[in-house]
Amino acid sequence: MASMRDLRRRIKGFKSTKQITKAMKAVSAAEMRRAQEHVMAARPYARRIRELLGRVAPSVAGFKHPLLEVREPKKVAYVLVTADRGLCGGFNSNVIRKVSQEIKGKDKENVSLVTVGRKGRDFFRRRGYTIAAEYVRLGENIKVSQAHQISRFIVEKYTEAEFDEVYLVYSQFVNVLVQKPTVIKLLPAEPPAEGEQKKVDYIFEPSAEAVLTDLLPRYLETALFAALLESKAGEHSARMTAMDSATKNADDMIQRYTLTMNRIRQAMITKEISEIVGGSAALE
Repeated sequence: MASMRDLRRRIKGFKSTKQITKAMKAVSAAEMRRAQEHVMAARPYARRIRELLGRVAPSVAGFKHPLLEVREPKKVAYVLVTADRGLCGGFNSNVIRKVSQEIKGKDKENVSLVTVGRKGRDFFRRRGYTIAAEYVRLGENIKVSQAHQISRFIVEKYTEAEFDEVYLVYSQFVNVLVQKPTVIKLLPAEPPAEGEQKKVDYIFEPSAEAVLTDLLPRYLETALFAALLESKAGEHSARMTAMDSATKNADDMIQRYTLTMNRIRQAMITKEISEIVGGSAALE
């Protein structure tokens, strides 16, 4: 059984841990609210861009564009969005597991990864996968320029036929408690399925081809930007939840060790009283 000194040391350690986890929870809660506002503001724009793509694409049947070119998927790339830091429960591991399921059975030589975040990069680098590009330390305030940089790299590799297909894997922010690992196909660009859009005849200026040429890179950039925002909101939500659980666990451990310490103290006092009573009876 642990001594009183050991129990006091453990209780002190759990109290220090509780202070840290409580502070981290407060910071993550503030960051989560800010990130959630950014996600809610970006979703309508991303949805409208996709709808616009679905309206323009049927008007340019047969139009050839590098981002619409369909090739045999020999070389597949995955854009993996994870966090730079841990202490956020299963947030990173869920996204990494999703990518692992997608690439299972594929030859490593034909799989390339574009990693956003240190956790995903480190995991797949240790397992010998090709990291075509890495983007770490993006910060808390995601900028459109960062998504533009990633999309420009992807477009360059796809047009040079170094990638035949490109998929985006990220954690979709559903609510504070739920972050859903999601896979979407970026390239070749696929307009929304028929039935999602109302059939309307549009007049394009200067032409539907020119509109589509300008729209496709913007659509790709918007999809990446939205995924980065979703992932950041999910990361802070997961970390806030994890730190809340850690704080409650620290409270439970403090109560448990305090109870154990009180029982030991009570047993020691009872023993001393018994010895005093026994000694007094012997003197009589």
